[in-house]
Amino acid sequence: MNVGQLMHLTDSSKQIRVGVLGFGGLGQAAAKVLAPKKEMVLVAVADKKGYAYSPQGLNAQECIAAYQSQGSVGYLDGFGNLTNRSIEDLIESGYPIDGFFLALPNLPNDFIPSVAQQFMKSGWRGVLVDAIKRTSAVEQLLTMKEQMQTAGITYMTGCGATPGLLTAAAALAAQSYSEIHRVEITFGVGIANWEAYRATIREDIAHMPGYNTETARAMSDAQVEALLDKTNGVLTLENMEHADDIMLELAGICPRDRVMVGGVVDTRNPKKPLSTNVKITGRTFEGKISTHTFILGDETSMAANVCGPAFGYLKAGMGLHQQGIYGIFTAAEIMPRFVR
Repeated sequence: MNVGQLMHLTDSSKQIRVGVLGFGGLGQAAAKVLAPKKEMVLVAVADKKGYAYSPQGLNAQECIAAYQSQGSVGYLDGFGNLTNRSIEDLIESGYPIDGFFLALPNLPNDFIPSVAQQFMKSGWRGVLVDAIKRTSAVEQLLTMKEQMQTAGITYMTGCGATPGLLTAAAALAAQSYSEIHRVEITFGVGIANWEAYRATIREDIAHMPGYNTETARAMSDAQVEALLDKTNGVLTLENMEHADDIMLELAGICPRDRVMVGGVVDTRNPKKPLSTNVKITGRTFEGKISTHTFILGDETSMAANVCGPAFGYLKAGMGLHQQGIYGIFTAAEIMPRFVR
């Protein structure tokens, strides 16, 4: 296959039919991001208690209203279905859905890999994209590469902000150097109310000293509140187990031990506590040591920096899928395509 074929764009005359699995803060933001798009249409949404489907497209605000007022999109009049096996039932429905954004919790650590297994067993063919965080979770997905190829699934992993947008920026910036000495990703997240992103905050707590994925997942809301009271709502995270490391290693850019990820999350203030950035330090062919820095605008929210890239990578995945290219790819290997 030549370069021209690999760069083949998706057919812009046909909308990409998208499903969103998970409808917490990230899933709801994803629905809002898709609402004005012309190239993609949201046709399916699933949460813990039900799912909604419409071949003509779901109204994001109506889905959000149903979820927030009644606890599930399954209550959406005319389109909703209540079920305790929402993901399984939606996958097995046979509805024509081209791609899914897995806006699902990374807890437990094997949850997203287990959902990928369900897709492969169902016989569904298409594109999956996640915003997964942990290195060990991505390692689980990588063991499924051949299974995904056989199943006709193009899986884009680590396609949020970090891993994702910042990993891709590091991969691009690395081209200036002959050797990469260090990649340092530092994120700042500000949210007005932690309950809007419960799963995300629990994932962050799991990276703190004395906690892990099991203990964080088992914490009640009251226990999370108590922890946040002790820290004035601020979580400071260092040397996180983030899949940026394995993604950059797989891309041949640097060994994973040269990648550092950390950040500060303020759960009581929408203003970012610091500017999210990635610094790439290396040696040029002339022997000079230098650092590139890529800084995200403070006005862009966590949701904007996760959902935008996720759908950009989903569009890129559709281009690969239409060419018969299946398997698993990361944000450091493929350029996302802007979704109009």
